[in-house]
Amino acid sequence: QVQLVESGGGLVQAGDSLRLSCAASGRIFGRNGITWFRQAPGKERVFVASIRWSGDSTSYSDSVKGRFTISRDNPKNTVDLQMNSLKVEDTGVYYCAASLVFDVRTAPIAKAYSYWGQGTTVTVST
Repeated sequence: QVQLVESGGGLVQAGDSLRLSCAASGRIFGRNGITWFRQAPGKERVFVASIRWSGDSTSYSDSVKGRFTISRDNPKNTVDLQMNSLKVEDTGVYYCAASLVFDVRTAPIAKAYSYWGQGTTVTVST
């Protein structure tokens, strides 16, 4: 079992920055993947970024590449998502999810994940 708890969401203006954290606990190992998804109102969850728990591999969606950075914080046992130059279209509930194995081919597929957090809301206004 893996437990995931997201934090750090809030209301910001376009162009601002925000940092989300996903605290992970339980049976999680270096090969596992931790991924951030975003779900806008009335829409499906979409892939944002993913990292191998060991921290040595990452993957990003094209829409956030160059603006967002996913990283491991070893002392805190978290996976953080630094979001810069936020856009209105970044608005949504951000979920972190854990997969058994990090794989860039399956990272964007929500059905590939067994464990999910409760989500944290990010609202970007104009």
